[in-house]
This record gives sequence, C-alpha cells and structure tokens, in this order.
Amino acid sequence: MSLTEADMAAIWLTVRLAGTVTLLLLLVGTPIAWWLARTRSWVKGPVSAIVAMPLVLPPTVLGFYLLIAMGPDGFIGQLTSSLGLGTLPFTFWGLVVASIVYSLPFVVQPIQNAIEALGDRPLEIAATLHSGPIDRFFTVVIPIAKPGFITAIILGFAHTVGEFGIVLMIGGNIPGETQVISVLLYEHVEVMNYDHAHNLALLMVVFSFLILFGLYSFQRRKRSIGLNLGG
Repeated sequence: MSLTEADMAAIWLTVRLAGTVTLLLLLVGTPIAWWLARTRSWVKGPVSAIVAMPLVLPPTVLGFYLLIAMGPDGFIGQLTSSLGLGTLPFTFWGLVVASIVYSLPFVVQPIQNAIEALGDRPLEIAATLHSGPIDRFFTVVIPIAKPGFITAIILGFAHTVGEFGIVLMIGGNIPGETQVISVLLYEHVEVMNYDHAHNLALLMVVFSFLILFGLYSFQRRKRSIGLNLGG
C-alpha cells in the first residue's frame, strides 16, 4: 500500500480532528450524561431526543443548519466574529464544532447507560462517609462506570474518523485544513483515481474492523469478569 503526501496529510488531520473532538466530547458529554441518568424531570425526554437526533438526522441536514448558524448571519457566526475569531465554516475548528454535535450521542449514551447501571446505593454509601459530590464522582462513579467511558471514547473517536457528509458541508475540501480521509477518498473517486481510493478505503476498512473487534472483545471480557464475580 502506497500513500501519497496528500493521503498522509489527510490521515494526520483526521486523527487530530478525532482526538480533539473526543476530548471535548468527554468534557461536554459527561455532564449531559450525568444529568440524563440522574434526573426525573419531564425535560429529560426532549433533551434525550435532541441529543439522539444525529443518529437519525441526515448529516447533510445537520450540516446545512450548522453552516447557517456558523455563517456571518448566524448566531454562532455573529458570536465568534464579535470575539475576533471570524466565522468557523471551512476551518478546522468549524469541523470540530460540527463533529461534536454529530458524534454527541455516541459519547453521551454509553456514559449515561453506565451511570444508570450504577444505581444510587454506591453514592449513598459514599455520602455517609462524608464524601462530597465531586469526590464521589471521581472516586465512585468513574471507577465503576469506567467501561462506559471507554466505550464512549472508542465510539466517539471512530465515528468522527468516519464522518463524511457533515464535514464536507462545513469544511469543504481544503488540503491541510479541512481535507479529512473520507473527503479525500471521495475526491479520488471523483477523478477516477481508483488506486489511491482503494488504499484509503482499505485503510478505513482495517481501522473499522480493529476498532469494533477491540470494543467487542473489551465488552465480552467485562461481561465475563462480571459473571465470574457474580458466581
């Protein structure tokens, strides 16, 4: 497999984007997941629906509205312009914002499920030992719900790597700035450069297999440990 300089640049940009988005998603998604797992408010239903919308909404639709919102006349665009940051479309950070929105459910839902499975009992016991809310979160919630966090990290990273429609809508195809693997692959196919397209496609197939194989192996191992402890 031979990769061109443009291929390597797209790979590096994709990894950089996925890493940045995954880190920010953990910071943004964890409080959302915590609130959804613990609240009994009627607002939980609408908020859950909003978080999960990227699962069913076509990426081009989501990308279109984000493009409007981040443009010169959109509320995000006006905010970033007032801060001296310019507008975000067709920039790396525009891709980051769009990817955070698009990959949000892949991070929120595994963490939410893990926190819900935790139940109230461990937190109540920690509270009786005079453990504060922040201390309880870091010493009780994170260690017990760690499989959910690991799953969220893997899915968030992998989903960001595989994005196409939304990154094309928001970032276009600017080499070194917004040209990620999926977009470059599309460009290769457009000009009928099938050899280079095959190299990138095969790379994505191998990456996807390894990610899913690792995730399923991790989940199977955790279930096996749980059954052994239960037995």
